Amino acid sequence: MTRILADLPDEDIEKLDARAAALGKSRAALVREAVKLFLVQGSSSNDWIDRFAGLWAERDDIPDSVAYQRAIREDRRPYADI
Repeated sequence: MTRILADLPDEDIEKLDARAAALGKSRAALVREAVKLFLVQGSSSNDWIDRFAGLWAERDDIPDSVAYQRAIREDRRPYADI
């Protein structure tokens, strides 16, 4: 593992330390995670679509969105009456 030196504003360090304390991690661990996330996200601007498309397709506990929309609109007047 290589060490690096980076200058960060004091206010960012304070926020980073607070977040690290809340998560029970070190400042260095959070910086490593942030760099890894940045590198993964930077691989392609839309690759997340391919990774997550259809993720919930097989779930039974999520109702049909079209049926939900129709149900909440049942109390509205038909457009012909307007």
